[in-house]
Amino acid sequence: MIEQKINEFFGDAESTGFGTGWWSGILSAFFGFLSFGGVLCLHFPQLLSSPELRPHYPMHTIRVLIQCLIVAAILFGVISTILRKKKILALTGMLLAIAATALGGSSVQINGTLRDGPGIGLDWFLLDLFLMALIYVPLERLWPQYPKQGTFRNEWTLDVVYFMSTHLPLQILSFLVLLPATQATKYLGVPVLQHSIARIPWLLQFFLAVVVADVAEYFIHLALHKVPFLWRFHAVHHSSKALDWIAGSRSHFVDDTLVRGFILVPLMFGFSQTIILAYLIFVTLHATWTHCNFGPNAKWLEKFLVMPRYHHWHHTSQKEGIDKNFAIHFPWIDKIFGTYYYPDAWPERYGLDGEEIAPDFFRQTIEPFTKRRKSA
Repeated sequence: MIEQKINEFFGDAESTGFGTGWWSGILSAFFGFLSFGGVLCLHFPQLLSSPELRPHYPMHTIRVLIQCLIVAAILFGVISTILRKKKILALTGMLLAIAATALGGSSVQINGTLRDGPGIGLDWFLLDLFLMALIYVPLERLWPQYPKQGTFRNEWTLDVVYFMSTHLPLQILSFLVLLPATQATKYLGVPVLQHSIARIPWLLQFFLAVVVADVAEYFIHLALHKVPFLWRFHAVHHSSKALDWIAGSRSHFVDDTLVRGFILVPLMFGFSQTIILAYLIFVTLHATWTHCNFGPNAKWLEKFLVMPRYHHWHHTSQKEGIDKNFAIHFPWIDKIFGTYYYPDAWPERYGLDGEEIAPDFFRQTIEPFTKRRKSA
């Protein structure tokens, strides 16, 4: 219902191709939202920003970025108003940019000493959304496997809510668990093992960490499929009937907590905080990539690294692909354990096989804790 209302309010029956003002309107609204959120973080850093990130911000660069977003929102908004009859998208972007400017823009000064403590994490949400969209949306639009599947496909608003839920107050899946957990290396680490690993080249350390993490994830992933109680939570992730970069965000918090905790513990025994943080960045980028609606494949690489088509077969509702391809990074792990399936074609159907789950975020969060009915 909400998605339908949003589409009706912002959308129209005109063409959405290049040069019609549609994408300039989208960019105006997107950049306006980011700039307004960025200025709010400057005004209320103690409440809105993540204490783990504050010391690492190059503030001059951040301020320049906010100013560029404001200018871009207005510029693309003007272009869209010229090219398109319906002006809502463009006006939304320009109003957000004007509001950001009225609040002081990028020049807002941060007064006082910031304290450690919980923050909403709006800064992390905005930065991650900006970078992910910047990387993956152009790839999906230029080289899509399913051209008819637009950026704003069915249930896109649900996946945006899931994306927000891992960044904003429910940060148990991001900084309140993942990054602080890396500090546990000083308590869980085995000194002899850590020193041995530290002597080898950094890239080899990183590769070993990815292998350890992928083997660990294979088994917890397998359990999420095979243990009925755990499947209730993991089924949320498999309920997407279309895959793209943001569809990977659809995951129950119990699912995410189990998977990421199961990965982090073995890493903490022998790897440094730097390696673990590098892996967290890598898995975020690679896991997003494997859900993409992106057609081209590197034949020589797909034997060694999970590519989108490989992971798409894990999400199919076709019988031949169900309970296959549990590995997240390396296909040869599935070969070792007999769960490898990789035909030349792409899947024709996605989603759950013979199951129905609630269509909204709230019920998808609550219902796995109770017995869920199946329907053919």
